[in-house]
Amino acid sequence: MRVWIDMTASAHPLVFRPLVERLRARGDEVEITTRDYAQTAQLIEQHGMTATVVGHHGGRSRTSKAAQMAMRLRKLRRWARGRDFGIALAHGSHELTMTARRLGIPSATTFDYEWAWMQHQLGCRAANRVVVPEWIPPERLARYSAVPPKLLQYPGLKEEYYLADFEADAEVLDAWPIDPARTLVVLRPPPDVSLYHRHSNPLFPLTLRHLGSIDSVHAIVLPRTDEQRAYVRSLALPSVIVPDAAVDAQSLIALADVVVSAGGTMNREAAALGVPVYTTYGGRLGGVDEELIRQGRLRPLTDPRALDLQKRERSPTDRVRRDPQLMLDLLLSARG
Repeated sequence: MRVWIDMTASAHPLVFRPLVERLRARGDEVEITTRDYAQTAQLIEQHGMTATVVGHHGGRSRTSKAAQMAMRLRKLRRWARGRDFGIALAHGSHELTMTARRLGIPSATTFDYEWAWMQHQLGCRAANRVVVPEWIPPERLARYSAVPPKLLQYPGLKEEYYLADFEADAEVLDAWPIDPARTLVVLRPPPDVSLYHRHSNPLFPLTLRHLGSIDSVHAIVLPRTDEQRAYVRSLALPSVIVPDAAVDAQSLIALADVVVSAGGTMNREAAALGVPVYTTYGGRLGGVDEELIRQGRLRPLTDPRALDLQKRERSPTDRVRRDPQLMLDLLLSARG
């Protein structure tokens, strides 16, 4: 079978890497498309995959987003037509499911944040299957026409599936002069080009400035864009480290004492790996984060001074691992 996967954000190569390995191991041919956004293409290569770049992110403007989406839809149709795909898979790429529907290709999409209204109105309606965590209340998805049998849910976090075989590489820290006696904090800025995070949240810059001035801390910031990288460096904070390019973020998280993130994936990776994690997200919390907060695996941060900056004692029992085959089987059920 020929399988088409569209990876449009930095988290997608992580999610699909074990699934691509399983598909290819059983003899399927996998072709990947991506867009020019953040480190997505670079991360695809780092995880041993190749992709065709089709289009780019539309930026902050709604008008620009709409124009770029229309252009990318046309380009994807031209690219995919005649390639005889048996199924198309996405993580929230409404452009894939819309294109697949137009071309008569069965498609499945997965995501774990239910409040990206426009994205899901387009993507879920076009998909044959919508696969999400069971912590998202089904009634929140009905507005997108994602109801059984189209809607399928799985236990736990998607990160517990794609990190099941992950082991941290301690050498990732060799790129910087890290003092092991200092508390290692990994930070991720907000997705400030996303529609659902349009209103700026001042908490993350405040947290960055707070940590950047503490001598007993190393604060490694993983920016999403070159613009964010330039901004953080312009602050010239003595305790802050900004990598020049995409790095092994999962190893950094696993080796960190604390994680602070305004996004979603890094928060959940930390939770899956048993690392203390705080969220500075300023938008509406989804069902997954609500459940992690109830379990005490994710802490909302309202004041940087509330951060517990202790060295962490590591235990292998902190982690949760799940078999990625379950995720793959649910997605492939789109073929009927």
